Amino acid sequence: MKKIILAFEGTHFSEGAFEFARRLNELNPVLLTGVFLPQAELVNLWSYADGAGAPFIPLFESSESELVQQNITRFENLCRGNGIDYRVHKDFFDLALPELKKESCFADLLILGSEMFYENMRINSSNLYLRDALNDVKCPVLLVPEKFDFPESIILAYDGSEDSVFAIKQFAYLLPEFNNKQTLLVYANDDAAKDFPDKIQIEELAARHFKNLTLFKLDINPKKYFGTWVLEKKSALLVSGSYGRSGFSKLFKKSFIKDVIADHRLPVFIAHK
Repeated sequence: MKKIILAFEGTHFSEGAFEFARRLNELNPVLLTGVFLPQAELVNLWSYADGAGAPFIPLFESSESELVQQNITRFENLCRGNGIDYRVHKDFFDLALPELKKESCFADLLILGSEMFYENMRINSSNLYLRDALNDVKCPVLLVPEKFDFPESIILAYDGSEDSVFAIKQFAYLLPEFNNKQTLLVYANDDAAKDFPDKIQIEELAARHFKNLTLFKLDINPKKYFGTWVLEKKSALLVSGSYGRSGFSKLFKKSFIKDVIADHRLPVFIAHK
């Protein structure tokens, strides 16, 4: 049994994130821990990240507190109704993101609603607090759109880096329920003469875990066109490393992954060392 964190931000209840967790539980029972992060705390943390001084944690507005409690009750009822073993963590008066990072030390996977996540990234593009906080999360992250087709195929993004190999291994170890699905191991490079880096080694590794594996070379510039190519795939899940030491900061400045998440079509599994 895996322990999965399902994080809800403020008064928003991510239907897509819960639905993905529910489907995972159908495949193999999980312990689902609902973490409820008040919006007021995140606003203060973003202000603090911009140099506004020490964060002031206000008392909840009664209307917000009521909505958060309604979401907790909804989460509990949905878990009970679907036979999901669950816990609820709601540290309203602690720093929300540091608490989330701490929770992630004791979890196998963190699921977030990608639309909620990306909207905050877009609004707060001038600072890196949320990006850096997620870069420090101690478990893989699955970003899920509100509306999606449950994956019938897997796309493994590979660029020859240790991070991309690490993400592939983490996905295989953590979610073996998907290892029998049609799987593309994709390497993109606009130099048609350049083949997969360490092709023999990556094929030996991936083929041990993914039973319907195909290696696929895309002769395109990945930063410009890979996101477009991925978004043409239906009922797929994308597996990606964070591509570099700067992790999520770099990922959301330059990477094609940003476009995939922003388009709100595919679940994206991200793991970094």
